[in-house]
Amino acid sequence: MSREFWRLGAVALAIALVATACGGDESGDSTAATTTSGSTTTTQPAASGVDSWGYDLVDPLDVGSGDIGIAGSSTVFPLSVAVIAQWQDEGGPQYSIDSIGSGGGFERFCVEGASDISNASRAIKESEVESCGGIGRTPIEIRVGSDALTAVVSKGNTFASSLTLEQLATAFSLPAGSTWADVDPAFPPHPLASYSPGADSGTFDYFNEVVFDEAEPSPILSSGANIVGEDDNITVRGVADDGCAEGDTTTTCAIGFFGFAFFQANAGDLTAVAVGGVAPGADTVNDGSYPISRPLFMYTDAGIVADKPQVGEFILYYLQNVNSLIGEVGYFPAPDAQLQGAADAIAAALGL
Repeated sequence: MSREFWRLGAVALAIALVATACGGDESGDSTAATTTSGSTTTTQPAASGVDSWGYDLVDPLDVGSGDIGIAGSSTVFPLSVAVIAQWQDEGGPQYSIDSIGSGGGFERFCVEGASDISNASRAIKESEVESCGGIGRTPIEIRVGSDALTAVVSKGNTFASSLTLEQLATAFSLPAGSTWADVDPAFPPHPLASYSPGADSGTFDYFNEVVFDEAEPSPILSSGANIVGEDDNITVRGVADDGCAEGDTTTTCAIGFFGFAFFQANAGDLTAVAVGGVAPGADTVNDGSYPISRPLFMYTDAGIVADKPQVGEFILYYLQNVNSLIGEVGYFPAPDAQLQGAADAIAAALGL
């Protein structure tokens, strides 16, 4: 599994990578507000000293210098990079963040007890809650946004720009040497190449949950798919540079999947696949019509917040500012009610 460790003193470089090669799913002007349409209402930070959730605005300059360890989802990683970049710009301490996948993050948080915040692109599993309990931790779930898990093909692929869930399942379960005609006899017989994140990834877990109905083991693992670990840039380049050419069935046509932000940052080279005729985007995520949209989370524990108040203060700051950053990263705001619930839970842990 490929791992990326970032010391956020160099966060400007991380933001640049997000904007270009998808080494992060976020970047841009950290002050621009997000607006969305659809059923989800989003609220920006209030102009006064009290936030939209009813709590005093956190000033990073007032937060102590103790460390915070953050690890987990490669999907949530660029969102956290964007928040921490703003945090540091406003005088807050430097924090480290490790992009190791949702499963790897829960291992570190619930088994090793070696992190304070676990980023996740899926909800925590009951077995992971039990592991946390074994080391005296009770996870607090913090909803921070929404993502549209996005299947992508290259610009040269004109026949697979819309697929059903069944066709996606076939494409990611076929053995090496298969063609697109094996996915659907109506498709031209181009050689098929598929790219998937590793099994420690929350993106992998959610794709397996929706497309394969939580099959264990996932059919992806025994297919001809290229497993790329946490480095979604391999998928970007593998699909974008596949050489797929209409009319020449000797050319390979690839498919991969990752978070919407990685597609957005490479939209000039990739085509987002509509699923069941529904394209990924803010409207279809908010109205629930896009079949593989998903929530994004952070997790911590009240005991951690009691011992290290800077953890709770940072998370409260995160919630106060996430909606003004999330759109530029390439994701979508969470419903206000869930952000309010997360703020209330952290405030309670802080004794506010």
